Amino acid sequence: MKEKILIADKKRRMFIASFKLSVLGMLFFALSLKAYAYDDGDFQVWHTENQEMKINKESKLTLEEEFRFGDNANDFYYHHYDIGFVRDLSKYLNLGIGYRHIYEKKSGKFKEENEPYWIATLFWELVGFKFDSRSRLEYRHFDYQLDAWRYRNKFNMKFPWKFTKMQIQPFLADEIFLNLNGIDLNQNRFYSGLGFNLTKNIKGEIYYLLQSTKSSGTCVWTDINVLGTKFKVLF
Repeated sequence: MKEKILIADKKRRMFIASFKLSVLGMLFFALSLKAYAYDDGDFQVWHTENQEMKINKESKLTLEEEFRFGDNANDFYYHHYDIGFVRDLSKYLNLGIGYRHIYEKKSGKFKEENEPYWIATLFWELVGFKFDSRSRLEYRHFDYQLDAWRYRNKFNMKFPWKFTKMQIQPFLADEIFLNLNGIDLNQNRFYSGLGFNLTKNIKGEIYYLLQSTKSSGTCVWTDINVLGTKFKVLF
């Protein structure tokens, strides 16, 4: 009986800690809106749909589509399609290649970007926390401006706690963008969110994203605040 009480108390304390983390995240989100939305930022909504198909035990095919709405979520300005192939070399490393086709509104018109890419992701675990670090090299081809190479690295941390039957799990992530035409760090994305399982084969995420971008040729940074959702179907 005493052991059951201790287990229940431990779960209660874990839930309180996660709840405090969520509250802090929401508070940070609210403060960010106040600080940036009327100055140099914007509130946006991003939605991603992803399909993942197993080819064999080590390999999978991924498909993705994403929509972005800016100007306080009133203006549809971005859409991409993505196809990729990933192979696990071990439980600590996978490699992949892919192609992304982007439509982004600029000067009132949607313009295209063709983007082949290569990825390598490292995985590890420490005291229940799960980490991964994804490196991504992109070749960005445009019809309306000079082509460019870009390197991205996304560092992700999943907390060891899961709650309810949906296995709600908090996570944090940070991603840097490095323009290789001149070696310039020009964008950073910070994520705070919750992952969950809707069914055995359908997973979801809801997150807050703070994106900071440096204007070309200047030292001026601008920010946007994003409410994001993501759904993944596993086959």
